[in-house]
Amino acid sequence: MREVVVISGKGGTGKTSLTGAFAHLASNKIVCDLDVDAPDLHLLLRPQAGRTEEFFSGHVAQIDNRQCTGCGLCASMCRYDAVRVDGNTYSIDPLRCEGCRVCVAFCPAGAVLFPEKHCGHWHISSTRFGRLVHARLFPGEANSGRLVSVLKQQARQLAKSEGKELILSDGAPGIGCPVISSLSGADLAVAVTEPTPSGRHDLERVAELCGHFRIRLGVIINKFDLNPEGADGIEEFCRSKGHEVIARLAHDQIVTKAMVAGLVVTELPETDFTREVRKTWARIEELAARGKKS
Repeated sequence: MREVVVISGKGGTGKTSLTGAFAHLASNKIVCDLDVDAPDLHLLLRPQAGRTEEFFSGHVAQIDNRQCTGCGLCASMCRYDAVRVDGNTYSIDPLRCEGCRVCVAFCPAGAVLFPEKHCGHWHISSTRFGRLVHARLFPGEANSGRLVSVLKQQARQLAKSEGKELILSDGAPGIGCPVISSLSGADLAVAVTEPTPSGRHDLERVAELCGHFRIRLGVIINKFDLNPEGADGIEEFCRSKGHEVIARLAHDQIVTKAMVAGLVVTELPETDFTREVRKTWARIEELAARGKKS
């Protein structure tokens, strides 16, 4: 089983649009959206509801007012100002609570509960391109790295049970915890970048991250024709670091047309751009077949 993760280092590079096209072109695969904070692959794949599970991570304090004596010790000890006082009634603001457990440990009446925190949901759905494993955290919730790990585990189990040979994942932008978790166990990372100063800077950061974990990195320079000189600089950087430039894709309005129609570009009538996307996927498959970086 091979795992390919499409990442970007920053948002807005066209990563999800290309991942949707690759999902259309790939065969015998499970598709996984690992951007759990702001997922949008479902907008292109339009999944039909399947299995849905609640995601719990971390804890948040709750005051049981039937046991609370109103001593105020929790409010005085809370470093995050999470305890709210309304007359003689005490409560916890869940947006401020950091789960430090001080109030739980020191409440003399044992009135502070500490249940697991419900942070979001994850799903296994059906799409026109096959199965999609995806999730969404509630706004402002943390532990996205842990939820990504849950999705990867579910995708691997599903691929094994259904005899799939490929897991294709749309990773989160940036280089933080969800991206690190996305790269775990991957055979190939495909970075989609753009020829801008921020695109080059964030590509260098994500390339360093892949190098740290010894994950093979291929690079797609999207909208290269908007700044050919910048694209040449990115290609030179990749050569110097041993990263393969998989493709240089031109800016094309067909991507927007496909998005408006709720489709991926390779579902539209063939053009020079879609032919290049098909060649790009063939190169990705070839690179992934080489296995992990030694």
